[in-house]
Amino acid sequence: MNGSEVKTTQKKYSLQSWSAQKGTDPIPVQKADGIYFWDFDGNRYTDMSSQLVNLNLGFANPVINQAIKEQVDQYCFLSPSYASEPRAELAEKIISLMPDNMGKVFFTNAGADANENAVKIARMFSGKFKVFSRYRSYHGSSFGAGNLTGEPRRYALEPGAPGFIKFFDPYLYREVIEFASEEKATEYYLAKLREQIQYEGPNNIAAIVMETITGSNGIIIPPQGYLPGVRALCNEFGILMICDEVMTGWGRTGKMFAFENFDVKPDIVTFAKGVTCGYVPLGGVAVSKEIAEYFDENVLSCGLTYSGHPLACAAGLATVNYYQDANILENVNQVGHALGEILESFKTKHACVGDVRYIGLFSAIELVKDKTTREPLVPYGKDPEGIMKKILGMLKAKNFMTYSHENVVIIAPALIITNEQLNEEMCKMDEVLSQVDALI
Repeated sequence: MNGSEVKTTQKKYSLQSWSAQKGTDPIPVQKADGIYFWDFDGNRYTDMSSQLVNLNLGFANPVINQAIKEQVDQYCFLSPSYASEPRAELAEKIISLMPDNMGKVFFTNAGADANENAVKIARMFSGKFKVFSRYRSYHGSSFGAGNLTGEPRRYALEPGAPGFIKFFDPYLYREVIEFASEEKATEYYLAKLREQIQYEGPNNIAAIVMETITGSNGIIIPPQGYLPGVRALCNEFGILMICDEVMTGWGRTGKMFAFENFDVKPDIVTFAKGVTCGYVPLGGVAVSKEIAEYFDENVLSCGLTYSGHPLACAAGLATVNYYQDANILENVNQVGHALGEILESFKTKHACVGDVRYIGLFSAIELVKDKTTREPLVPYGKDPEGIMKKILGMLKAKNFMTYSHENVVIIAPALIITNEQLNEEMCKMDEVLSQVDALI
């Protein structure tokens, strides 16, 4: 097929996610390498969101490709009841990178079913049924993960399953209270969470589930002391702490896992995306030694046909080893520092930039109509005039590819990006923000 045939055929026979089908206009991609991909007309685009913040090592990594090829020649699939070398080695590797309280891994297909199985495990282990998660969160779109999700993508699943309770993020930029410090903000949010725990009944609450750093809903970084405070509440009331590291894991924040930035040890960690960079779908649930030991005598009522898929685990092992062998974290911290400086300059320069938030190569630009009032460029859950779509179109015209959510533009390039590549692309963002300044 040529590019036009690819697009026409796909639109005719394939449903596009999160879209009214008539409005879709997918770019037919012919080839890809590193942080770039090309259409059938030879136009080069730069991937500045790591696709869906999962392609951490970019396209066409030869080490991952080779591992997949070698596993294909051995075998591609085994039932989860059999033992395979890549599954065994990857599970061991993952636990070695986790805190010393972690014990075993249950492999899934992606992030949504990782979160669903984490909830099941927490309920089975604790004997309790309520699960807390935050309003500005996205944990997946399947039924269980969609009920765990707090943002508008949960609406299609409502009325939902019982036992899913929402609480507020420590979102300081949007808070009406002016706190004297991050620590004071932490005190406030922890007090409100404690109050809600008491209202819901601690004896009913199995787990508190959080994206360690809120991802697509704005890259909301917890204030000083917040995550240790949540850990303390969980300890006090016998609640499991589950960190969703689907987007933040595997080097994105400058640490292998984001919770390492905050000196906490979760009871359960979910992961996906960067464990294979999407080369083959894979996710997982890492559980503490205490939870793992519980299932020595009690049935783990979790199962997936493709759990521990050998091809996926081979890709995962090669990926995780590459993070270490290629010193990826060093590049994330070095280039991430430069990204932070650029974003701070945008905040000073552009009238439309209300706030910027960043850690490692995980960042967001929050767009506003007015810096003083902090009125968002588009209202929550709505974009009646298609303003954010227009902004993405301006970036696309410069071959800068990313995505937005609410009034936030995500900047999360592959972890292999260089300073030179970053500067080239962020100049394009600077130009587009000047156009947005004129619009408002």
